[in-house]
Formats: sequence, C-alpha cells, structure tokens
Amino acid sequence: MTRADAAVPLPQYPIESVDNALRVLLLLDERPELRLTEVSAHLGVASSTAHRLLAMLQYRGFVHQDRATKAYRPGPALTRIAFSVLERLDVRSSLRPILERLNGELRETVHLGALLGAEVQFVDAIESPQAVRVASRLGKAMPASSTSTGKAMLAELSDEQVTVLYPHEDLVTLTPRSISTRAELLRQLALVRTRGYASSSEESEVGVSSVAVGLPTANGQRLAFNVALPTSRMSKIQEKRIAAALLVAAADAAAILHGSD
Repeated sequence: MTRADAAVPLPQYPIESVDNALRVLLLLDERPELRLTEVSAHLGVASSTAHRLLAMLQYRGFVHQDRATKAYRPGPALTRIAFSVLERLDVRSSLRPILERLNGELRETVHLGALLGAEVQFVDAIESPQAVRVASRLGKAMPASSTSTGKAMLAELSDEQVTVLYPHEDLVTLTPRSISTRAELLRQLALVRTRGYASSSEESEVGVSSVAVGLPTANGQRLAFNVALPTSRMSKIQEKRIAAALLVAAADAAAILHGSD
C-alpha cells in the first residue's frame, strides 16, 4: 500500500474486481512486465481469475501480452493516458523554447523524452532543417535501454531501482548494437553518471546516433533532452559539443521545472 492509499479511507462499498484491476496497473509501475503467476500471487486469487482479469485489461488496451514469452507489458491505452497527462502538466510548452534553441544552435533533430516504466515516450520534437536528418519520434515509445534518452533517465535511478525495472538478465533489443543484458546496462549507466550524459550509436536504429542529458526534477518525473543525427555526421568532437549544449539546456530546464514544482 502506498502512502497515497493510506491517506484515503476504503470506500464504503468496495468493488473487488475493480480494485484488483487497478492493483495490476499499479504493479506495472514497479515492474516492466508481469506473468500470470505473479499477478495471481500478488492479488491472492486463483490463476483462472487472474487470467480473466488480464484478458479484460488486454481487451481494453491497458496491457498487451508478448506472444513469445507470454509476459504482460503496458499497453497502448496506458501510453496514451500517460502522454495526455504529460501534456496537461504543461511540461512541453514550458521547455519548448529550450528545444527550439537547441535545434537552432545544433541544426539537428531534438527530442524531449519521458520515462514510463522501462520505456521512453517521446513527448516533443523538432526535426533538423538539414535535408539528411533523423525523423521525429514524437509520440513513439521505445525500450529505454536501447536509447540515449532512456539511458540518461535510467542513470538517475539507483542500480536497485534499475534492477526492479529489469528483473531479467536478457533485455529487449532493437538492433544488433542494442544493449542486450542487464549487466551491460548497469555498466553503461555507471559511465553516464560519471560523464554526465548518455550516448547511443545505432542502438535504437541503424544509421542513427544520439546524445542525451537527464533533467533534474523534484516531483519524481523523469525527463531528458536528446539530440539525434545521422551516424555519418557524428564524431567524438561533435559528441562533446552536443553534450556541452545539452548540459547547459538541462540547467536552464531545471530552473524552469523547479520554479513550477
């Protein structure tokens, strides 16, 4: 039971099935995927009951089941709701001027990303004005471990928190260069914490490189700025230049975010 749960009295006429469905969704906030046996044990119900509950959540789009592993992960309905909430919090409009400045200064595609469980949701973007550019990922969700944006936000968590998000050693990958194990992810996150920024070279998409910096927030929300460009234009010098610009942008964003908390 969370502190918020403890502060609210139990309804006079509780509906157990509704409560169980909500408890499953809250469990997805703690774990990147769920298995039928976990849900059954967590709710204290028979496997058949847990299966019916998950089937209804899947029908409404709140979870989806991996055909290969049979595990349940957050579905598109949860993503849409989270995206809508982010819009209402006015984060995008508050940070938009900084994105515009980065786009003008670096002339590359820039993104604002949010961490939702073990995935990155790209909530704002401005494409590069150059003819050869990385396309906007606005509205898309991707595995956090395969993106610089995700790694920048995961690095703000402790190793114990990351392990909760990734209970299995093998990770979902997008390309042959994606991080494939939790051990490697933890090693890379340690490097991100040391140098202050994350980078990716063809880990989320072949031909795309990126640099990202997490934004310090005070309300538990995880956000990051990202600059993405064709790998052909990336060099060590360019990476350092982009990282420096992102660190300045993150400091400016922190002042805005902390002022609105």
